[in-house]
Amino acid sequence: MPRTSRTTTRWAVSALGAMAALATTVATPASATTSTTASATASTTTTTASATANVTATEAAPRAGHYVALGDSFTAGPGIPRQTDARCGRSSANYPSLIRADLGITSFTDVSCDGASTVHMEQRQRATGKAPQLDALHRNTRLVTLGIGGNDIDLGEVFARCFRPAGGEVPRDNPCQRSYHRNGTDELDQRIEAAAPKVAAVLKAVHERAPRARVAVVGYPALIGDDVEGCRASLRIADGDIPYVRGTLRRLNAMLRREATAQGHLYVNTHATTAGHDACRPFADRYVEGLTTRPRTRPAAPLHPNAAGERAMAKAVADALVFGPAR
Repeated sequence: MPRTSRTTTRWAVSALGAMAALATTVATPASATTSTTASATASTTTTTASATANVTATEAAPRAGHYVALGDSFTAGPGIPRQTDARCGRSSANYPSLIRADLGITSFTDVSCDGASTVHMEQRQRATGKAPQLDALHRNTRLVTLGIGGNDIDLGEVFARCFRPAGGEVPRDNPCQRSYHRNGTDELDQRIEAAAPKVAAVLKAVHERAPRARVAVVGYPALIGDDVEGCRASLRIADGDIPYVRGTLRRLNAMLRREATAQGHLYVNTHATTAGHDACRPFADRYVEGLTTRPRTRPAAPLHPNAAGERAMAKAVADALVFGPAR
């Protein structure tokens, strides 16, 4: 199907989904989660059926049952208004909330949280007091999105080491890359490979708890582009470290793709959707923020997607659910 017709068709699918969605209330964990349940009247018109004739029921996103969003801060949307959970930095304009609205899903639980790793899928997150995220799943869950892995390789530590917010001269060589290379091996590559079986275990646990759910593993957006001077200004990263950190993020996404597809799940490439809108671009063009933000102009957390970035990620997920993954 030509991509130019996707927006129109997706909204037709949304309309059909809203009419077909369950009108039941879903119980959620007592830990402050964002849950939305509504009722809809089941009716199908000739016009809607015609508009969606080229999208089969199996191609469309799940429209009945329960949608659960699992993930870390890139999913939660810290700093983006309206914040619905201060401890988790969770926004009502994050990509799961936009997917729910876009696809007409009426039963929805978002437990994404800042700082979450694969460990917090099955264990309580001590820093926030939140229950294990997988507790939100049940046998009526029909859609799960999972955005995880960055905290398992300690991206925060990588950013702190490779970016230089304190000032001073930004080097032209690659000091950060050298610091991660020991005895002919790269520490970040090792972290990514060590995270792979953890992601695989989470996916297996998701299937066990929600065996009829469609699962979409959502990759990380484009943070670093190829504009050297833009990256030096926005991220204060050394010239030689730009391709290194960019490559690390791509290898993280490649691992997530591999683990998702190995278990028959969907992988959503949000890097492709956000490319050209990375933190090294001019401020007005960014979907991901740099080291400094402008809270009055565009509230968002540093080094995270802003509202436009979350919208782009939501579109990538919705399109992948309806039309299949982008190539």
